[in-house]
Amino acid sequence: MPEQHPPQPTATAAAPTRLDRVLNGIERAGNKLPEPFILFVLLTLVVAMVSTAMAAAGVSVTVPGEDEPTAIRGAFTGEGLRFLFTGLAANFIGFPPLQTVVTIMLGVGLAERTGMLAALIRLAFGNARRSVLPYALGFVGVSGSVMADSAFIIIPPLAAIVFRAAGRHPVAGLIGGFAAAGAGYSTSLLVTSLDALFAGITTSVAQTLPDAGTAVTPVSNYLFNAVSAVALSLLAGFIIDKVVEPGLVRAGFPDQEVDRDDEPAPSGDSGDSGDEPHTAVRAELTDAERRGLRWAGAAFVALLAAVLVLVLVPGSPLRNDTGGYLPESPLLDSVTTLVFLAFFVPALAHGIAAGVIRRSADVPLLMGRALADLAGFIVLAFILGQFIALFSWTNLGAWMAVTGAQFLQGIGLTGYPAILGFVVLASLLNLFIVSGSSLWTLMASVFVPLFLLLGYEPGFIQAAFRVGDSATQIMTPLNPYMIVLLTFVRRYQPSAGLGTVIAKMVPFVVPFWICWALILTVFFAFDLPLGPGQGIHLAP
Repeated sequence: MPEQHPPQPTATAAAPTRLDRVLNGIERAGNKLPEPFILFVLLTLVVAMVSTAMAAAGVSVTVPGEDEPTAIRGAFTGEGLRFLFTGLAANFIGFPPLQTVVTIMLGVGLAERTGMLAALIRLAFGNARRSVLPYALGFVGVSGSVMADSAFIIIPPLAAIVFRAAGRHPVAGLIGGFAAAGAGYSTSLLVTSLDALFAGITTSVAQTLPDAGTAVTPVSNYLFNAVSAVALSLLAGFIIDKVVEPGLVRAGFPDQEVDRDDEPAPSGDSGDSGDEPHTAVRAELTDAERRGLRWAGAAFVALLAAVLVLVLVPGSPLRNDTGGYLPESPLLDSVTTLVFLAFFVPALAHGIAAGVIRRSADVPLLMGRALADLAGFIVLAFILGQFIALFSWTNLGAWMAVTGAQFLQGIGLTGYPAILGFVVLASLLNLFIVSGSSLWTLMASVFVPLFLLLGYEPGFIQAAFRVGDSATQIMTPLNPYMIVLLTFVRRYQPSAGLGTVIAKMVPFVVPFWICWALILTVFFAFDLPLGPGQGIHLAP
């Protein structure tokens, strides 16, 4: 039976719409920025100079809850130069996204290069209606925070494969997967480690106050999160289907990957091996692929059983000191390891059963090819690590958060407008401090006491923070995973720059922000519970 190929989306440019022209303008402006490496070199120099000037002026900030003021530390001082010279390698190797990306891509790369991902996706979505895919992707992306930062690495490339297999534009899957995972990062139908982390930060701040309000737990925002997850999933699907993909087609954006792999194939590879599954998607599974998937499924079940035994056994090393898992535990710190194993073990079984892996040397060779695609990101991680470490060390982030809070107090915002002002401030600070836990640590220490005095529960302020914490992070160059997305996009358009991906994110930012703010407003207006036992106003 001859191979059947799904219909491919056309890439013929059409007349741009008004939105296309606006986004094209953003893309052109963004692409005038220097290359990411040079951009972050310049930003690091700016942080160094600004911090030095502020340190020389004796600028400091008092974070609520701390006894002593926090001084701005200058990069071009004796202390700063010691930090830069002694921490250069540690800042690079210790850059958290580098650890997450490289580790997970070793497993994902093996799953991709053995053909397991392409075969699994064709099996799962072979009969799926293509019209449903954007909304399914929206739901998976918005709920992806259950995988923590791993969602930014896993969802976009898998979505590209799914879209192409269904005859849709693969870059729409890339863009939509990243946007849904990022703009909806703080919400999910499931309780995640982020819920526990935020609750722990909120509780630690509130407990220092005479009237701490209702205790905040990992489920204090569950009802708000569940409603938000459904609404944002549908919104993400609509934007992918009606805005992003048509815009890519009108612009003639390439829907085929550029072939840059001229290395010799490992011993088990052949034209049907699935070495490049994303560029040779077949409609039907071969006997070898079906056998491989059966082995992969058995391997995954065995792995899952082993992990469950390890987790559930009394005295498990993955439990915390109290014998549980929340708010913190080695299990929640093992997300990267678990995701790696979830890809690596089944992929190894699939590769052996399908005949792609015929000798042990094939395994590191296939994994190495996946890392080759990340070479540019690894180089960028060097300067990204320096920038993030220096920005944190100088205390500029703390100064920005406290100054913003004082500004709200100074202009006299009260009532619900003050809540919206807080959300706007969180959105702006999120452009500079992408880490949600770091930003909430800073903002909670300032705003939880402030809004408690105004009669609002800490759990409600935490919910409001979620709105501002996520939407804008997908459009800032300071988001390290933006560089990972750019790496994926350049597989299709090597000339793509930061402006390209920023412009593709813009259609998600404002609708997500407005939708989520409206949901918060509805909960506030009708005084609905945010979660079990969690209200909005302090009890009289």
